[in-house]
Amino acid sequence: MEYFPVLVLLISFIGLLAIGVPVAWSISISALLTMLVSIPFLPATTTLAQRMGVGLDSFALLAIPFFILAGNLMNKGGMAHRLIAFAKTLVGALPGGLALINITAAMLMGAIAGSAMASASAMGSILGPEMEKEGYSKEFGAAVNITSATTGLIIPPSNILIVYSLASGGVSIAALFLAGYIPGILAGVFLMIVAMIWAKKKGYTGHAKKGDSGILAIVKTFVDAFPSLLLLVIVIGGIVAGIFTATEASAIAVLYSLILGFVYKEISFKTLPNILLDSSVTTAMVLLLIAASIGMSWAISYENIPQATSDVLLGISDNVIVVLLIINAILLFVGIFMDITPAVLIFTPIFLPVVTKLGIDPIHFGIIMIFNLCIGLCTPPVGSVLFVGVGVAKTSIQKVIKPLLPLFLAMIAALLLITYVSQLTLWLPSLFDV
Repeated sequence: MEYFPVLVLLISFIGLLAIGVPVAWSISISALLTMLVSIPFLPATTTLAQRMGVGLDSFALLAIPFFILAGNLMNKGGMAHRLIAFAKTLVGALPGGLALINITAAMLMGAIAGSAMASASAMGSILGPEMEKEGYSKEFGAAVNITSATTGLIIPPSNILIVYSLASGGVSIAALFLAGYIPGILAGVFLMIVAMIWAKKKGYTGHAKKGDSGILAIVKTFVDAFPSLLLLVIVIGGIVAGIFTATEASAIAVLYSLILGFVYKEISFKTLPNILLDSSVTTAMVLLLIAASIGMSWAISYENIPQATSDVLLGISDNVIVVLLIINAILLFVGIFMDITPAVLIFTPIFLPVVTKLGIDPIHFGIIMIFNLCIGLCTPPVGSVLFVGVGVAKTSIQKVIKPLLPLFLAMIAALLLITYVSQLTLWLPSLFDV
């Protein structure tokens, strides 16, 4: 009987997803069914509704719609073109130059916009046709774009790091933001190594043309991209220095992006309503998922599922290496079937008590979890970044799988390194004492 709520939760959730029920509804209904194990129907429905409403009543969560809007403004405001031009001067001359440009530009875009889907859309639409002209296969270009776009969820500012802070009970957002830099850059470097090996194997050359490389070209493109890159300094610098909170920083990011879009003449009063509408739709989808996941998290806690999970995992082994390996394997599997936001909200309260008992820092575990679930965004059947990347490239998932596999292995290798070398995540937070 102790594990009956777990069975109800898993069977109902997987069953609802299998018959095509939307994820948010699947989460809510399975949470309700789990609560009905020990609570009558009327109190269960009332409690679930209350928890969903109260869960969204958070000042920290205000940062999410602001960062979504800021990301859309950046995407439409001409920043992507300038970041790609800057990336060309840095890595364009290397083997597989266009693939490396994609990865570098995605990291820069992620460091500013914090959106994997925005990055995949922008980089794919701009660099995809250019890669085809240079002889790259459409599928390889899509695979590089899909995997590199996820670095934007690890490199701050990142909405999902804010969600983890909420789910973990208040881990410092500033510390999480700083902790994401080295793992995000490491992921990019691992992807670059694989892209270069693949490019050499396939005979893809560099992309440097006359005047595209050298100190003068780097300085010129850097100056052009500097206003976009300055946003990173303002947002992260302000949070770390304690000048403003992450929520206030997100509002500043919107204002700065809007002004820059008008300065670049890429945004006008005519295009602004569509940007606001797109941002509102995305925000509504994300917050519905968050509300449903918060409801499920409460149901999970009420039924003592975290304690049961902790007992099972620690019963298998109390060795940190083994437990982290098991958790990583579970999260990799979960990421295949569940979007990153509900996965973080649901599994953080389950796994965090286990790892804290073993002495693992919650900041370190947060980066492990998010890095792990980023891989799931690139996998079928629910990988949102995969679908965006394939759609932009006008190809199919079946054709992209083969070039994706070595890039997946690179991400998993980076994940294992980050998992077992905690200083890769904790060094910067400790350096700035946040």
